[in-house]
Amino acid sequence: MIARIWHGKTKKSKSEEYKRFVLDVAVKDYKSIEGLIGLEFLHRIENEEAHFTLITFWPSVETIKKFAGEDFEKAKYYPEDDEFLLEFEEHVKHYDVFYKHFNFPNK
Repeated sequence: MIARIWHGKTKKSKSEEYKRFVLDVAVKDYKSIEGLIGLEFLHRIENEEAHFTLITFWPSVETIKKFAGEDFEKAKYYPEDDEFLLEFEEHVKHYDVFYKHFNFPNK
């Protein structure tokens, strides 16, 4: 399994609006890609900036390319990101996942 990690930041004042955009547009886009194992969007406030980290999980590079294209290490952005993001990091990072575990309550 491969983890694809992207980072972006907005002004703190736009963070809630960007969260809504992410859920309405980006998450739906990711979930439309056959083979996506899962995704996690993380958020934190640091001074007047809101940082977002997206971790997606994929079975192979070929599957990532279905989403990102042949240059799969290049970050993918949406036109609406121009309204929110303070900078556009050019590349994402990929990691081989050698262990992943979630402990869910049995209820």
